[in-house]
Amino acid sequence: MTHTDYGYGLWGLALVNAAVFVLFAFSFFKPATKRDWRSFGAFSAFIIALFAEMYGFPLTIFVLSGWLQSHFPGIDWWSHDAGHLLEMMFGWRVNPHFGPFHIASFVLIGAGFWLISAGWAPLHAAQRAHKLATTGIYAKVRHPQYVGFILVMLGFLLQWPTLLTLAMFPVLVVMYFRLAWTEEKTALAEFGESYRDYMRRVPAFIPRFKRAPAGPVSLQVSAADKPVRGVSELDAPKR
Repeated sequence: MTHTDYGYGLWGLALVNAAVFVLFAFSFFKPATKRDWRSFGAFSAFIIALFAEMYGFPLTIFVLSGWLQSHFPGIDWWSHDAGHLLEMMFGWRVNPHFGPFHIASFVLIGAGFWLISAGWAPLHAAQRAHKLATTGIYAKVRHPQYVGFILVMLGFLLQWPTLLTLAMFPVLVVMYFRLAWTEEKTALAEFGESYRDYMRRVPAFIPRFKRAPAGPVSLQVSAADKPVRGVSELDAPKR
C-alpha cells in the first residue's frame, strides 16, 4: 500500500464543511429550549466527528488498516476516495461519488433536511396563533424534526462510515426517542384527551400512507404567553 495520494490533513476544509451543515440545520431547527439545544448539540457533535475524519485524520482507516489491507489488497486506503468504505468494500471503485451507497446517502440526507425545514413553518404559525402545531408535516408525523436528524445521520453513515459515528448513531437515536417520549408525557399532562386523539390519528415517527380519520387539527394552549412548539419538537405544549 502506498501513501502517495494521502487525502487528509485538510482541517480547514473539515471546519468549513462542519460549520456549513451545522448552521444549515440550525437555520431550520432554531433551538429555543434546553431540550432543543440538547438534541441539536448531539447532532452537531455527530457532524463534527464525521468531517474531522472525512478531511482531517482518518482514525477509522488507521485503526482498521491492517484488516483492510489484508482483505482488500490493491486499494490505497490512505487516498480520500477510499474513505467511502462501503463503496470500496462492495466493489464500486471507479468513482465512489456515483456509487449506490453515495446516491442513497444523498436521498436520505436531502429527505432529512427537508423534514427539519418542513417542521418550522407550522411551528412558527402555531407560535403566533398560540396553538399547538398539528398541521402541515405534523399532520403526518408527530416528531418530524427528530426523524429528520436521524435520516441525515443515517445518510452520512452510508456515505462515509467511521467507528466513532457508528458508535454515536444508536446512542443518538435512543436519545431522540427518549426526548420524544418525554415530550409525549408533557403533552398528555397539558392537553389530556385532545392529545390522545392526536396520537391515535398521527404516528410518532413513520407516517401512514393512507388518509387519517377526521379529527381536530389544532389545540389551544392554556396559557397565551407560553412558548409554543410542535407536538414533537416543542417544550411549550409537549417538550
